[in-house]
Amino acid sequence: MERYKAAEKAARKEGRAAPEHPGPPPTGFALLPWLLMGLGSFSNLLQGRTPDPWIGGLGLFTFNSLYIYVTFRSFHKQKREERSTRLALLVMALITTGLALGYGGSWLLFFPLLGLATGAVLRGPWLGRTGLLLAALAGAISGVRDGSEAVNIAYGTFLSTMVTAAILSLSEAVRELQAAREKLAHQAVEKERLRFSRDLHDLLGHTLSVIVVKSEAARRLAPGNLDAALTQIGDIESVGRQALTEIREAVTGYREGSLATELDRARSALSAAAVEPVVLRSGAPLAPQTEALLGWVVREAVTNVVRHAGATRCEITVHSSPERVSLTVADNGECLPSTAPAPSLPGIGGTGLKGLTERLAAAGGSLQAGPSPRGGFTVTAELPVEADDASEPVAATAPTAS
Repeated sequence: MERYKAAEKAARKEGRAAPEHPGPPPTGFALLPWLLMGLGSFSNLLQGRTPDPWIGGLGLFTFNSLYIYVTFRSFHKQKREERSTRLALLVMALITTGLALGYGGSWLLFFPLLGLATGAVLRGPWLGRTGLLLAALAGAISGVRDGSEAVNIAYGTFLSTMVTAAILSLSEAVRELQAAREKLAHQAVEKERLRFSRDLHDLLGHTLSVIVVKSEAARRLAPGNLDAALTQIGDIESVGRQALTEIREAVTGYREGSLATELDRARSALSAAAVEPVVLRSGAPLAPQTEALLGWVVREAVTNVVRHAGATRCEITVHSSPERVSLTVADNGECLPSTAPAPSLPGIGGTGLKGLTERLAAAGGSLQAGPSPRGGFTVTAELPVEADDASEPVAATAPTAS
């Protein structure tokens, strides 16, 4: 109930519909009114129409106490399945049998009460067998004590057992489904939040780095080469406009990347940062989803080269085979501690590399990142080739530098 009130308050604050009210959780209080079925026996005790009233009174008190104990524990699965609960139910059955055999009459109504407690506790395949056994026992004893009521008592016992179990089982199933739905909704929100966080990091990290690099280039070029400086400023405007479009697409979840576009942007960003770009691509054309994932890798890796590496050369290699496609981004700069990955988790360093590792892992791929034996830093991504990737291979392109 407290969780529902908190969710309702949060929904009102955010201006959305309140969650469906689950109703009060079921407790043993829902089954207490059925104890009124024992008022006839209690009345007989008070009026002195019961032989050995002390035995009857003690039996009535013990049965009611055990009934309360059992029914309140029946709404907690762990307590319901404990041995103490089953033992209390067995003692109730013995007391009910003894009172029914000894007194008969209104005391026979304790069998339906016993059936109700049994239905509240038992679940699974033993429920039906136990219900039939109780009904048979109630019918046999009622036939001995009061033949005219044997069928009614047996039927009432079986009905109370099965109906109680069905209602409580359905109630539990509904609440479990509601809890599962809330959990799935929470997971969906967290997944979308994580997606947006990764997209925003990758988009803004790269875009701002390119803008900074091109701004510095424009400032250096302005005193001696105004036309070249204006070209850099035009690039800044273009990058900014493209960033606005990409952020809108990221917010709505409709952004699709292009590897070719990211490779062109990488050339421009690296050149502006005085880093020689070398791009080699060979193999078959790739599916859009594969291109989008590799585009993210190029964007993040090139951003790290521009911001951290201090490199003079960056080589980007894309090669696709019939089974897998690989992308490698290698530079000859310094491997700074901030970009170095943890030894036990290859490819996981900063926030961007963590996000890329998760993206590729979800698609069945992998990401490795770390210092290269030849110096510099290398990022390698691998993905399985999708069915849409199957097409005629293209000739390997010659290295391009700009």
